[in-house]
Amino acid sequence: MSEDQVLCACSAYERKYYLNPRFQSLPQAIQEELQIMAVTMTEDVGGVFTMEYDEDGTLYLSTTSKENDFSYDEIGSYLKIKQYRTRYAELLENLETYYRLMFMEEPKNVTRD
Repeated sequence: MSEDQVLCACSAYERKYYLNPRFQSLPQAIQEELQIMAVTMTEDVGGVFTMEYDEDGTLYLSTTSKENDFSYDEIGSYLKIKQYRTRYAELLENLETYYRLMFMEEPKNVTRD
């Protein structure tokens, strides 16, 4: 895979949450947790919150805003992402492992005698 893959996103502008259909195989509880995280982020700081994988399978959390959106809390978004990285460390690590196993071709460790 050569381009980033969006896991999920949420927009405070459109008041919508999106889960990429490629990830429907995730357990329902994890899907719900992702939705709670995304919606809470946009309710707290505004803008658009995105979780996406890069080509190495690393999961990135980011927020963006429309130009001249004075209600968007840029500092708050940085702090909230930092909080998410700590609070949900195990979940985020497991999501990276899931992505690497399910969607990336990783060489298998082969032992030879």
